[in-house]
Amino acid sequence: MPSPHRSRADRRRATELRILNSARELFAEKGFDRTTIRAVATAAGVDPALVMQYFGSKRELFTQAVQAFPALPAATDTDALVDQLLATLDLKLGGLPEGTLVMLRSMLTDPAAADHVRETLDRQIDSVSAALPAAEDPELRAALVITTLLGVTIGHQFLGLAALRDVPADRIASLLRPAFKALTGPPD
Repeated sequence: MPSPHRSRADRRRATELRILNSARELFAEKGFDRTTIRAVATAAGVDPALVMQYFGSKRELFTQAVQAFPALPAATDTDALVDQLLATLDLKLGGLPEGTLVMLRSMLTDPAAADHVRETLDRQIDSVSAALPAAEDPELRAALVITTLLGVTIGHQFLGLAALRDVPADRIASLLRPAFKALTGPPD
């Protein structure tokens, strides 16, 4: 059976996605500085000029490649919020999305990546803060939860800390649960 005719717009979008996926993989593996437009083009099976035509610059390609950094949705009660936050550990420790890998690898050496991570974490902090019951310092509490998750993720995924490396995500979550409940629950 012949394949259906794809419009020019469909082909363009497929090529753009192939370039973005190749860029995510390379930025995640090598970081911003060591990834070249030529390498991205080769991985995507296109000419480097086409990458530039679609994205304009390496910086714009990088920016678009990492847009998939996931945000945490807010929950309405603190038990559900803690469950939701701790459920993300299983995803994070099981393997990070390419966009996340790109950001984390590049955030300490690239100002734009650092800005993007900061903005993303600020959105997550705002989301968690908005879900907290009336409490003292909701933004600080939310920031402590989010940065704890970030630290565990970095320690496990990038540093391979022996104390975290072989521990199941549900065990880590069970140890963090009381701290997260204390941070997100109503004041005593």
